[in-house]
Amino acid sequence: MKFGVFFAFQLPRPWPDGYEQSAFDEALEQVEYADEIGIQHCWAQEHDFLEEYSHSAAPEVYLGAFTQRTKRMRIGHGIVHMPPRYNNTARIASRLGTLDVLSNGRVEWGTGEGGTRIELGGYNIPYVEKRPMWQESVRECANMMARAPYKGHSGHFVNVGPANIVPKPIQRPHPPLWIACTNRASLRHAAKAGAGALTFAFIDAKEAKFWVEEYYETFRNECEPAALSVNPNVAMLTQFMCHEDRETALRRGYEGARFFAHGLAHYFRNGPHIPGRTNVWKEFLNDTSLEAMGGNYGLGTPEEIDEHFRAFEEAGVDQLILLQQAGHYKHQHIMESLALFGRTILPGYIERDCELSAQKAAELAPHIEKALSKIDIDLASVAAQ
Repeated sequence: MKFGVFFAFQLPRPWPDGYEQSAFDEALEQVEYADEIGIQHCWAQEHDFLEEYSHSAAPEVYLGAFTQRTKRMRIGHGIVHMPPRYNNTARIASRLGTLDVLSNGRVEWGTGEGGTRIELGGYNIPYVEKRPMWQESVRECANMMARAPYKGHSGHFVNVGPANIVPKPIQRPHPPLWIACTNRASLRHAAKAGAGALTFAFIDAKEAKFWVEEYYETFRNECEPAALSVNPNVAMLTQFMCHEDRETALRRGYEGARFFAHGLAHYFRNGPHIPGRTNVWKEFLNDTSLEAMGGNYGLGTPEEIDEHFRAFEEAGVDQLILLQQAGHYKHQHIMESLALFGRTILPGYIERDCELSAQKAAELAPHIEKALSKIDIDLASVAAQ
């Protein structure tokens, strides 16, 4: 099982001068250190208008900076919104190509449809059209990255004339595709599309095993690739704050984990939100009903966290994404937590991952071949372009 770090750029009120700049500066230090200790992935959200919960509105900009502060780590959009009214499809293709060149082929292409009323309304995207918008944009974006030249497309949502979209990504035909998932239905959708599942639902290891088994069963039997390659993987987000003293870990991590859950509920379910006026942090402090996601798993001593993470490894999860920044987490505490994790927990997972990944690749090989046979393109000729 691999690990990732997650950047939401949460900035709860109050906002003193320089608050956002400090958050971005600290993120650069965190991602560089995570790369040094051996964490294999980083993921950055894309959200507009979601004050306090996520100031991550232009991930392609700081992901570009991440490419220059890391050497081995995979650089992931977690996710980029694909509806063309949100992001122009050709611009997504050229941004992904640029990031892949800058990173020497380390980009992961996480995608989403858009989920909050504020964002969908802000870009005038009807809820019922976001899935077909995603589908058409993903297909054409993959073609833009893979084909030279791109023949153009006149569709219901994507309209682009003949062109050669440059720069091309180093990874051919395009970087690995992922889909944001919040429930079992979206997990099955990812499996059917041949995409990795970026799972932002906080569940325990017993439930995770069921989700993983359902994902791979669906991939084996129902995959119809949405793009020009397949990426069978399941990644799940988990709370994270590690300290030798359990009470210190909880004191440092529990409140931020609860705020992350509160922000999700506020923007994705509850509302209403008055831009520039609603104080999400104040509402959170007055919310006595909310518990942290899935208990306190991922918050604690190295021994407690390792026991929790081993259960996910045994459940077949391919990657755990550490929610290392949330609420008012302090940069010093984040760095100390990563350092302890890197010394005490991570090495064993890296060692086991080599063997487990090889076993998985061998088992899935015929199913991947079957899925790729359904793609209407000569992948060998694309790779040679």
